[in-house]
Amino acid sequence: MKKLLFVYGLLMVAFLIYLIDFQSREANASLEEKSKGLHGDIDEKYVMVTFQAGADYWKNILKGFEDASQALNVSVEYRGAAQYDVKEQITVLEQVIAKKPSGIAISAIHSDALDVTIYKAIDAGVPVVLFDSDAPKSNAYSYIGTNNYNAGVTAAHEISDMLNNNGKVAVITLSNNQQNQIDRLKGFQETIEGQYPDIKVVAIKNGKGNQLVSKQAVIDILKQHPDLKGIFVTEASGGVGVGEAAILLNKVHQVKIIAFDTDKQTLDMVKDGTIAATLAQGTWNMGYWSLQYLFHVRHDLIKLPNDPYTHDILPKMDTGITVVSRKNVENYYAK
Repeated sequence: MKKLLFVYGLLMVAFLIYLIDFQSREANASLEEKSKGLHGDIDEKYVMVTFQAGADYWKNILKGFEDASQALNVSVEYRGAAQYDVKEQITVLEQVIAKKPSGIAISAIHSDALDVTIYKAIDAGVPVVLFDSDAPKSNAYSYIGTNNYNAGVTAAHEISDMLNNNGKVAVITLSNNQQNQIDRLKGFQETIEGQYPDIKVVAIKNGKGNQLVSKQAVIDILKQHPDLKGIFVTEASGGVGVGEAAILLNKVHQVKIIAFDTDKQTLDMVKDGTIAATLAQGTWNMGYWSLQYLFHVRHDLIKLPNDPYTHDILPKMDTGITVVSRKNVENYYAK
């Protein structure tokens, strides 16, 4: 009898050891799964599409896109039109759609010219988000980038402070139906007209996103308005051209320039005082959250409306801006 009880005891102990070990392994597996977070499949490929693909501006956005891909264990690809050309970007986008990627993030060169192609992607089951420059009437699932109207408002307030709420100003922009440029100009104009009656916008010129064209545009404006006090430039290349014009005409201390973005030439001009301030965008965030959003849509983690054309109710993300002046310019140089 004692032997039998002893055997039963051994069996009971063995069972308890097995039970404890099983529960421990289950708990560890659960913790490991939680610690991994969201992970996809390396065969999932998400594509970023831009224009002027060689521009430095895209590098930090692409870095955010790539960082998100590493966090999610998915693949990414970068494609872009080589030139500033609407038809070329449409062609690139159609080529990408034909490969049926897991999702596409695109900066739209034109506010509505890509709408039909974006419709094709959605109809083919390919999620699309827009970043940097919106196509507000498309059925893309989100826009992730700067609230460009508010950026124009910020520029208006900044230039007003610099001019003590008085004087003539001009705008150098990119007149090409690119939505971010439209919104920046609108925000600036409406704020000046509505809140600063003693500031007059006396000229709006198309700098064509080109340093030399923008430089010449400012030279022409200053010939007509030698008492000009301020210039707002809505994109990066123009800011450098405007700065060069101010140096050439000895107007650096007379004309306050507010530029856009943080390429090295612009930062150097902020540092030496040629440009009074520039507006820095949250570029890394654009790339990172574009991929995160696409991934969540692909994995049904975001509930979308049944009608994909109800774009007005879809969420948008403002990645913010920061005013960069001589006080903080050192923080914006590439490390």
